[in-house]
This record gives sequence, C-alpha cells and structure tokens, in this order.
Amino acid sequence: MTNYHLTPKSSNAKTGPIPVTTSAASTCPPSCAFINNGCYADSGPLKLHWLKVSDGSRGTDLATLCASIAKFPVGTLWRHNQAGDLPGAGDAIDAAQLAQLVKANTGRRGFTYTHKPMTSQANRAAVAAANKAGFTINLSANNLAHADQLADLNIAPVAVVVPIDQVTNTVTPAGRAVVICPATIRDDVTCLSCQMCQRGATSARPIIGFPAHGTQAKKAQAAVIKFHHTRKGS
Repeated sequence: MTNYHLTPKSSNAKTGPIPVTTSAASTCPPSCAFINNGCYADSGPLKLHWLKVSDGSRGTDLATLCASIAKFPVGTLWRHNQAGDLPGAGDAIDAAQLAQLVKANTGRRGFTYTHKPMTSQANRAAVAAANKAGFTINLSANNLAHADQLADLNIAPVAVVVPIDQVTNTVTPAGRAVVICPATIRDDVTCLSCQMCQRGATSARPIIGFPAHGTQAKKAQAAVIKFHHTRKGS
C-alpha cells in the first residue's frame, strides 16, 4: 500500500498555514532528474517525515486521505505533495487513483506539481482531466527550454527550476514569461497569500520559476545543467 500523510496546518514559512500532504517516495518517477540528486525534500526535517511516510510508519491509505480532503471547507487552498508525486509507481500516473483525489478536491482549491514524464498519452490525459476538473497540476520543468516543451503540450500550467541566484523575472527561449515565485524571494509572501500556482493554465498565467533551493541547492542546479546538455545532445 502506498502511504499518504496530511498535515492539516503547515508550519512551513513558504506555504503558510495551509493543509499540505506528503506521498510515499515510491510515487516519484525514476526519470526525475533530482532523485538522490539535489531534491529539496531529501534533507532536513522534511526528509525524516518523508521516510516515515514512505516506510508506512506514518500516514494512511489514499481513500482515508481523500475522505479528509473532502471535509475541507469549500474554497480551501491546499498543497498536495510537499514531497512525493502523483499516484502511481514509477513514471506512470494511476489515473483512477488521481481521479479519487480530483473528486475529493471538488469545491476546494488543491494544487501540486509533477515530475512524471508527459511522454505517454495516458499521463497527458490524466493531467489534462485533473486540471480541467479544478485540481491544478503544474508540470515541473528542469530548465527554461524544457518549460517550453511542456507548455507546448497545452494541458497544464508549468513550473520550472531556475538557477540559485535567479531573483528577477525572465523569459523562456520561446518568449514565454517566467515569474519567480514571490515566496522564494520575499519574506512577506506565502502560498496562502500568493496562490499563483493554483491558477490553471490560461493566457494570463505565467510559468513559475523556482530557484534551486534547500541544503542541496547546488547539487540540484548541477542536475539541471546535466539534464540540459543531455537533452541538447539527444
């Protein structure tokens, strides 16, 4: 059984006091450039919490998690997966399990990010359906060129990792606007006050840039550079 954990009120200064969930590490796609390679969730207190969720000593099954989400007051902003990814082992999304989350979110304002690859039609269809139903899934890009590739799919909003020292807005190679996450550069902004990542893919919604962060930020940035060169030469 894949374990999930709900924190009803996060103490994270960046998210603000909103509900957040954690999914077992088995949901993370092997293709993610940051697995054991700079993942922000792979260090500190979050890592310790994530390990307990992943080994089954903390958390619940998906059905119990969904029942809790469905009890959130209407309009509640909540973040799925401060660690972990969408339901499904490996690179594949379990569309039926994702649909359970989407149904539980009805009337609420859930948002998340995924590194699951969008190379399969099944994954693309599952993400598109979730976003259409109001559960915002941001496609996670490893650099600006990759962000353009994901945006071209026209199925979901996009977030992208940018260099550690990137504090000003920028554009992708194709000219798409990239807005640096305000909570990463300002102490007076949280997910609760910003809510930009919860907005679906519209012409007015920019790509959100997240400077590589956490205790392994330099490692994450190196992974992005490696990914760029690998894709460029493929």
